[in-house]
Amino acid sequence: MHNEGDRVGPSSTRRRGTVDYMRIAGSRSNVHGLVEVDVTRAREAIRAVAEQTDEGISFTGFVVFCLGRAIEDHPEINAYRDWRGRVHVFDDVDVNVLVETTIHGEQLGVPHVVRATNRRSLRSIHDDIRTAQESSDPTELPRWGRLALRLPGIVRRQVWRLPQWFPNRWKGMAGTVAVTSIGMFGGGSGWAVTPTNYTVQLTVGGIDTKPRYIDGEVSPREILNLTVTFDHDVVDGAVATRFTQRLRELIEDAHGIPEPDDL
Repeated sequence: MHNEGDRVGPSSTRRRGTVDYMRIAGSRSNVHGLVEVDVTRAREAIRAVAEQTDEGISFTGFVVFCLGRAIEDHPEINAYRDWRGRVHVFDDVDVNVLVETTIHGEQLGVPHVVRATNRRSLRSIHDDIRTAQESSDPTELPRWGRLALRLPGIVRRQVWRLPQWFPNRWKGMAGTVAVTSIGMFGGGSGWAVTPTNYTVQLTVGGIDTKPRYIDGEVSPREILNLTVTFDHDVVDGAVATRFTQRLRELIEDAHGIPEPDDL
């Protein structure tokens, strides 16, 4: 029984794709780590760049840059198992990043693959993301793609099994690792834990000011809530721990952000 103000309508084709993705991702052996990262130095450096140049550096671009460098130091996690049990380790770190854009007047987060982030500059990654944000619809599907989303769900969902079946095709279509963000849609601190079809995914949460001991004194610091998700079928705990520590070091050191004297 419906109230007078209730509405009933069909689900959008975009939403069907999301439902398919999440159902398949929920069956993977995902392990989540909730990490606090001190981003005070990085955010101060980003603000300094913005003050001295016409265009600053996006925080998401900075995280993607650090992710590429951390995987360069631990390449064994940039990998997938195929249907025969073989492990495919990729040289390029192709990052599927959630970018904020406006489509038909609605503010949405949409996926965009930044290729070979381990071999690119921070500025190059920043420009790539900005171009995607300014696109009218970076996720607009070709006609065959729209038709595919109208197939029965049991058929549609097979595409999300590509990383388990054909890792090379998955890399070409969706990248090798992912960065998503909940911080772009709201303020305050907090983590998000989501299923994923990637071997490694970062979920960038909120940033809050918290007290920390610095050189023996309590100081207010900007703390990022970061969720690091691994597929335990591919990545062991020790490797995941070393990678996460390296990623934290790079972010906290503001790696790649130019010093004011270098601008």
